[in-house]
Amino acid sequence: MTISFWTLGWRTLWRDLRSGDLRLLIVAVTLAVAALTAVGFFADRLKGGLQRDARQLLGGDAVISSDNPTPAAFVDKARSLGLNVVTSLGFPTMARAAEEQGGAAKLVALKVVEPGYPLRGSLRVASAPDAPSAATRAIPAPGQAWVDVALMEALGLKMGDPLLLGDARLTVHTIIAIEPDRGGGFMNFAPRVMINTADIAATKLIQPASRLNYRMAVAGDEKPVQTFVTWADAQVKQSSANGLRGLRVESLQAGRPEMSQTLDRADKFLSLVALLAALLSAVAVALSARAFAANHLDDCAMLRVLGLRQRTIAAAYTFEFALVGAFASALGVLVGYGVHYLFVALLAGLVDAALPAATFWPVLLGMGMGLTLLFAFGLPPVLQLAQVPPLRVIRRDVGNLRPASLGVLAVGVLGFAALLLAASSDLTLGMIAVGGFGGAVLVFAALSWVAVKVLRRSVNEATAPRWLVLATRQVSARPAYTVVQVSALAVGLLALVLLVLLRTDLISSWRKATPPDAPNRFVINVMPDQSDGFQKMLKDAGVQRYDWYPMIRGRLVAVNGRAVTPDDYTEDRAKRLVDREFNVSFNATLPPQNEVVGGQWTTEEAGAISVEDGIATTLKLKLGDVLRFDIGGQQTESKITSLRKVDWGSMRANFFVIYPVSNLDNVPTTYMGAFKAPPTKGFDNALVRQFPNVTNVDMTSTIAQVQRVLDQVIRAVEFLFGFTLAAGLVVLFAAVTATREERAREYAIMRAVGAKGSLLRQVQRAELAGVGLLAGVLASVVAGGVGWALARFVFEFDWTVSLWVPVFGGLAGAVLALAAGWWGLREVLNRPVVETLRRAAT
Repeated sequence: MTISFWTLGWRTLWRDLRSGDLRLLIVAVTLAVAALTAVGFFADRLKGGLQRDARQLLGGDAVISSDNPTPAAFVDKARSLGLNVVTSLGFPTMARAAEEQGGAAKLVALKVVEPGYPLRGSLRVASAPDAPSAATRAIPAPGQAWVDVALMEALGLKMGDPLLLGDARLTVHTIIAIEPDRGGGFMNFAPRVMINTADIAATKLIQPASRLNYRMAVAGDEKPVQTFVTWADAQVKQSSANGLRGLRVESLQAGRPEMSQTLDRADKFLSLVALLAALLSAVAVALSARAFAANHLDDCAMLRVLGLRQRTIAAAYTFEFALVGAFASALGVLVGYGVHYLFVALLAGLVDAALPAATFWPVLLGMGMGLTLLFAFGLPPVLQLAQVPPLRVIRRDVGNLRPASLGVLAVGVLGFAALLLAASSDLTLGMIAVGGFGGAVLVFAALSWVAVKVLRRSVNEATAPRWLVLATRQVSARPAYTVVQVSALAVGLLALVLLVLLRTDLISSWRKATPPDAPNRFVINVMPDQSDGFQKMLKDAGVQRYDWYPMIRGRLVAVNGRAVTPDDYTEDRAKRLVDREFNVSFNATLPPQNEVVGGQWTTEEAGAISVEDGIATTLKLKLGDVLRFDIGGQQTESKITSLRKVDWGSMRANFFVIYPVSNLDNVPTTYMGAFKAPPTKGFDNALVRQFPNVTNVDMTSTIAQVQRVLDQVIRAVEFLFGFTLAAGLVVLFAAVTATREERAREYAIMRAVGAKGSLLRQVQRAELAGVGLLAGVLASVVAGGVGWALARFVFEFDWTVSLWVPVFGGLAGAVLALAAGWWGLREVLNRPVVETLRRAAT
């Protein structure tokens, strides 16, 4: 028999399509690619939208911050690249009410803006304190002052009242509700006053000793922005040589730590969802491909009898699978692209504008993943069809499928793993997910094999119910097949359990960072003799929970006896840290939001000091180093005995350096506190009147902004989670129903020898429940280990797994297996015995 492989491939493809043999395989691949690309398209657009919206927090795509007017070279370079440029100026100063309004004064964060501000995002303003806010692209007109509500309350002002800034008299015109680029600097938490750049000269506030912050924001296309950032970074690094000092290039990660951690975790979780969708799909493809190969054993045996060469048969099926893979992958990409619009529609109310268009990356990833899934998990069993002996035509017991070729399987799995790592966008995440699931398969196979052996020996056929005896025989008669089924179910359940646990704990960790009762007031400069009275006033107002720490100012002057200067470091941040004073505290108890990651915190240990691990890395400090601080003219030496991990995005009081003692003698000390202000109207004003020297910083607007973005991220993650959960349930259904024909033949034989339908239904339920229970327990135990690794090394939050998880996981596995079996296998028991046996004989 002579025929080309592509002719045979086309013929077998057409025949298999008409017979329905490829239906399950096409559905599995289409579902795989659709799940992956739906997640991929949405994650790609969501990531672009989140990055775009996050740029609003900077007021541009990049910002040059400096203590002096931005050098003209930076402005010229940005404009030469076609970028939009806007400059602003900010600094703390005192604002006063006019004498006729009481003459009260308040420390404010003044911002001076020019037309075009902000380049990214929009201000939201209101015409009165109680009026609704609306977005605007306008800025204060000359003579106007736009202010926070907190300032009006503190100074007793009304709309239209005068506000005194230096020598200028401005009019309170508009309320600032949302300021996109408010920033994370401490003084930016003070009440905001925004004026036009035309009014700054009249105030005469800019003096030689003023603490000014100039910001030049740029915005434009990604490529020229990146070119500008690269050029600016190089200029900043050479600041000493070219005479530029105090310049900084700000980005989302550097400028807004309270947002970067949340967005980074969201990005990683979205990538994890895509990885788990792909891993779930591999299970369905492997099972459906093996069923396809089992159905074609007799056909290939006849082709061998007719003289067709093995090479031609293998090439024909490879060609057929390539065509099926290309079609199913393309169909999956189209379905995924359509499904992702459901997420976009659900998200429409959570973002201010439409999401940006998706890139072509999800299409390439979907096509590559579909083809790789087929060739890695579908083709190995199909290639065995070329090796079916002609003798199978008369002897059905020879030429059955064997384990897949290790060489082909290894190449495919490596390609699949490479695609998963590419999809993960994070090497650690990809390695833990791929490696964890690879190891999990081996663990599932080994433990399920042991469980089958134990089950066979533990059931006493003389005393056990008949349905249990038959179910045990069904499971133990073909242990290898049972191991494959349990492992497949366990992998699917592992993905679902892992998603459930991680989603719950991840969202919980986000909520803990900015809970509803998060502090929205910071107070500093509380004198020691005011401490008791201030805390009493808080308690009288109903504030029961608050942070309260002593604060001292200290400058690092020596490490291990050697004096340190900014010139000892190359990193700009290290130079700034050494060149200024630290906020230092002392407290015998470790702050609750701090975690010791090195050494040991010992209460009341004299001569000891605890350092935040980030600053220790920046300044190249380690455990055992002796630090000398100059505190109020007194120099003290202490040894680093512990390193702490501090969550700087928690909106709590945190310190670089803490002495683990309850008191430090002979050092100038003030107190600082953080608390959630009571709803009592006029509370802030009363606080300032009673303690006029205290600086009260209002963080309400910044907390609200962080929580809004957080809610948006959580909703998006929940949508993706729900879709992948549904895809996982469909895969589990495919895993259970892949054994339909084998079960039908076995039940037909038992019915032929007199077994009743009720007994067989009990046998089926017991077998499905037992397999599901075992798979659920195994999946839950392994999910605890993989989840711990992801939480510890990728998402960076505490992970604790309840001992009840394996119990609930096992019950969930049993219920899901029973449900899938009832839906997919119910017709097996109703099929006529003669029809089933005739199918098996032909």
